[in-house]
Amino acid sequence: MMTKAMTHIERCTAALSNEPVDRLPVAPLVMGVQRRLIGSGITYREWCHDPKLFAQGFIEGYKKWGHDMAVGLMDLSVMAGDLGANVRMDLENTPFVDKHIINNPEDYEKLAVPDVKKGRSAVLIEGTKIFSQALKKDIMCAGFVEGPLLALSQTAGAEKLFMDMYTCPSAVHAALKTMTAYDVDMCNGFGTTGCGALCWDYLWGNYSCLGDKEYHEFEAKYAKKLNNLTRKLGMGLAVHNCADMPHLKTQINEYGTILYSMAWYPLNPDSTSASQAIERGHADKCVITGNIDPQLFIRGTEEKMVKVTSDLAHEVKTALCKRGLKSKFCISSGCEVPPDLCTKLENITAMVKTAEKEGAM
Repeated sequence: MMTKAMTHIERCTAALSNEPVDRLPVAPLVMGVQRRLIGSGITYREWCHDPKLFAQGFIEGYKKWGHDMAVGLMDLSVMAGDLGANVRMDLENTPFVDKHIINNPEDYEKLAVPDVKKGRSAVLIEGTKIFSQALKKDIMCAGFVEGPLLALSQTAGAEKLFMDMYTCPSAVHAALKTMTAYDVDMCNGFGTTGCGALCWDYLWGNYSCLGDKEYHEFEAKYAKKLNNLTRKLGMGLAVHNCADMPHLKTQINEYGTILYSMAWYPLNPDSTSASQAIERGHADKCVITGNIDPQLFIRGTEEKMVKVTSDLAHEVKTALCKRGLKSKFCISSGCEVPPDLCTKLENITAMVKTAEKEGAM
């Protein structure tokens, strides 16, 4: 028998507890693209430097699409930028660091934790507080923060960082301790916002880059401290990792994650699909979310988005049934819906509406 209609919060709470749901939750990772809903001509630079504009984007996004969760990602260069790296955002697309501040081993040990009450770190925390307070009665709200290894790679450059792990590991560890201290301050800041969860981006837990030994040495031991602090502050622990071959056992089982956001790369035979994640028991531990290619929101048609979303909903429901699970999946994009001006807002609408219909349980 179909479960009676639920509120967004009832649906998400039930999914987290593997209780019956009326339909699978849906939560496209709409962040920077939402600035287009605030008013004409709001630039990315304006949006990500003003906490009120940042928050208003998430509020307007919920009003337009009515999704079940909001995850407060700004971008992955916030921490590097506040440490002094130059961040480009002139193309009205995803910002990126174009001038790193780590050029030799000595530079790792010169890093110092900035004041999280200043810079874009402060905008991120305050903006998350504003939209979490505004939407807390309607949907699940989560803050978003970069893990220490990801933040360091943005500061040094990934290729250099991976080489330095072997040539000067002590210097890298010194920097990771600083980044972890920075993340502690960020976590404490988010703990005052009222968001129900904190989503950590632990991107480099990826077998394409690091094996288990290297990942545990250079991030997991630092991440576990941050994960414990997240829970201590009363926030649920979520993890986002859009890598092609993520360390699922570590980042789900060892971390004690309640929601895991992941991508799928169909051209890589070793990339885990949504149904495989369920069949291999990962959804037994936490809600799995993601899978839909973010580029479809730019390059795809509404018809294509409807088909992809419908196919995913039926694939997931079949896998959940075989596993004996009642819910435990949220339909979403595998990474952020591109903030590019060419992103088709109608494709976001098509995804959400299709998920609401085809995700019925």
